[in-house]
Amino acid sequence: MFTKALSITAVAMTAVAAPAFADRDQLKIVGSSTVFPFSTTVAERFGKNTDFKTPVVESTGSGGGLKLFCAGVGEAHPDITNASRRIKSSEVEKCAANGINDIVEAKIGYDGIVLSNSKQATQFDLTLADIFLALAKDVPAEEEGKLQANPYVTWDQVNPQLPAVKIEVLGPPPTSGTRDAFVELAMEGGCKSVAWIKELKSTDRAAYKSLCHTIREDGAYVEAGENDNLIVQKLQANPAALGIFGFSFLEQNSDAVQGSKINGVAPEFEAIAEGTYPVSRSLYFYVKKDHVGVVPGVAEFLAEFTSEDAWGEEGYLADKGLIPMTEAERAEWAGKITGLSNLAM
Repeated sequence: MFTKALSITAVAMTAVAAPAFADRDQLKIVGSSTVFPFSTTVAERFGKNTDFKTPVVESTGSGGGLKLFCAGVGEAHPDITNASRRIKSSEVEKCAANGINDIVEAKIGYDGIVLSNSKQATQFDLTLADIFLALAKDVPAEEEGKLQANPYVTWDQVNPQLPAVKIEVLGPPPTSGTRDAFVELAMEGGCKSVAWIKELKSTDRAAYKSLCHTIREDGAYVEAGENDNLIVQKLQANPAALGIFGFSFLEQNSDAVQGSKINGVAPEFEAIAEGTYPVSRSLYFYVKKDHVGVVPGVAEFLAEFTSEDAWGEEGYLADKGLIPMTEAERAEWAGKITGLSNLAM
């Protein structure tokens, strides 16, 4: 009798501990607005060509998606989150605190971050230093080692070779992976071109990062949300403005907007693939391993995403603007992804 009672209690405890997926027969995917069109395309193909339902894909931004992903295991939480930057250690810790210890990392290819404007306007030719000086909250003053609140109102004040046009840049909010990558690659890239600031990195890393990564808040930079298509529309309505978004959106709207050159290099497919375009980054998604084999179709979706028909050089995602990895890199990542290798930071 006592043994039977213990057995019943154990079953009950297991039922409580196990995540509930009773009503879930469809993948839930959240995250990056940049990865969104690629993930959506794979989801649509997957739903059309298999017996599984088309996954639900939401554009929440990389940070927002990882927050949802790391909130817990079970039916209420997403299976996959897209990210236009790598997951942070703090996010891995947050996942672990909520019982998510097994995460599969999937690198899917490359993308460039572009500064674009309407084709009705003059194409910009910017340096990384120009970008930093135009958009940083504080910039170097005339006196060596001193800072001042950003005084620049027009682009020609930053660099006499640029147009005498008001600095107005539409870009993503802090929750966006595009924003994270932009401040790290473009802003910091220009920031460290100043010798004394570059030296600051070794003496006061926190001050260096704050200076190089903090965008001005006086109206020159306008947070335009996570919807990159909306930024494109606003650029068409306002030819004086510039907008920040991923290369794929430039490709899809090349009839209306144009990409600025950065350090003399235009944002083109080959330049991003070769790494000669200065503002290039890797794209990812992350899979909750506890959901594989429980939510129908997770493993099969991973197989579709990592197929040559999808992410290969001639794959349908390249047509959407994804810059493919090399053949060797694709093979390596396909093995990790379909083999459900645990994330290693």
